[in-house]
Amino acid sequence: MEAIENVVIVGAGVSGLATSLGLHRLGIRSLVLESSASLRVSGFALATWANAWRALDAVGIGDSLRQQHELLDGLVATSTVSGQPGAQLSFKGKGTHGDHEVRCVKRKLMLEALEKELPIGTIRYSSKVVSVEDSGCFKLVHLVDGTTIKTKVLIGCDGVNSLVGKFLGFKKPAYTGRSAMRGCADFKANHGLGSNFLLFFGNGFRSGFIPCDDTTIYWFFTWTPSDQDNKELKDNPAKMKQFVLSNLGNVPDQVRSFVEITEVDCFIPSPLRYRYPWEVLWGNISKGNACVAGDALHPMTPDLGQGGCAALEDGVVLARCLAEALNKKVSAETTDREKEEYTRIEMGLKKYAKERRWRSFELISTAYVVGAVQQGQGKIMNFLRDAIMVKHLAKLLLRKADFDCGKLHIS
Repeated sequence: MEAIENVVIVGAGVSGLATSLGLHRLGIRSLVLESSASLRVSGFALATWANAWRALDAVGIGDSLRQQHELLDGLVATSTVSGQPGAQLSFKGKGTHGDHEVRCVKRKLMLEALEKELPIGTIRYSSKVVSVEDSGCFKLVHLVDGTTIKTKVLIGCDGVNSLVGKFLGFKKPAYTGRSAMRGCADFKANHGLGSNFLLFFGNGFRSGFIPCDDTTIYWFFTWTPSDQDNKELKDNPAKMKQFVLSNLGNVPDQVRSFVEITEVDCFIPSPLRYRYPWEVLWGNISKGNACVAGDALHPMTPDLGQGGCAALEDGVVLARCLAEALNKKVSAETTDREKEEYTRIEMGLKKYAKERRWRSFELISTAYVVGAVQQGQGKIMNFLRDAIMVKHLAKLLLRKADFDCGKLHIS
């Protein structure tokens, strides 16, 4: 069976739903194919900086999410090696593009807010894409159930191991040698942490604790696993939990309790992967009537907290560029309407790729370097981190978030 669609988006994650909603706001219908049976809410929460809030406002869901998540006052960064008092920086104040705004948003609530604003039937669940092929001015998208969808535009928002990215020529993202565990600590009453992002650096370890609201703390722990770690911790959540607790270092008892009360099932390690920055510069972000966005475009380490934020930026920019191309009327004199529309789509996607190429390169590169220094081991790396990085990290985070992807208006 072959169905025909104008725009097909593969993946109902942050970038996929943001792109679909952006297109919907501009009067363009899209079909989102999601391989799972429901929204994928793993990942717990996302650090959401000012650039992300501008994107969320552009698609019209910023205020609803603000009401559910606490505004953070600042960052307190502490070395567990030197025992130095934490360097503090306020998140209050203005950047080039307006006020700084930092919150930690529950991934589930963000995805549900995006889904709620889409027309019924936009997302087709249990729809795993197995292959893509060219067919003149169209792409043929083949699903595991035997369905084939013919589409004028194909957008890959299908994550780190993107099938669409592979179709465009991107290689599999590289492993950094580091891994992460993430979780949420839920309290019946106020957690008492306040409104600060607490960040701790150890000798080869890094952890962070961020309030989402009055009763929920999101936390993360990153490290460089040895072969023995991989062997002993594999498929053993209880040992993983004990491993994290044993390596938190000299942190306050209150902070340690956030990990202690987290359900054991949450302790699933994730290898940290990233795309080589030069692949973004020279690779095919778009090709013809296909492109990639979100983690399919710029998988990066979590050290800037910009992965989800950049995915939201992608959604707004892509929707704007694509709508501008699709909303133009076909010339009355044309003898090949399909070819003219294909050319306009190709140019729109090239415009999107041009806007996102250097931004993606910058975020991937900076995140990798920051992560390497933060989680480094040895006297030299510890000195660099404690003397330089701890003091200037928060300013760097705010500087990378001081970005405006623009509105959804098109000319």
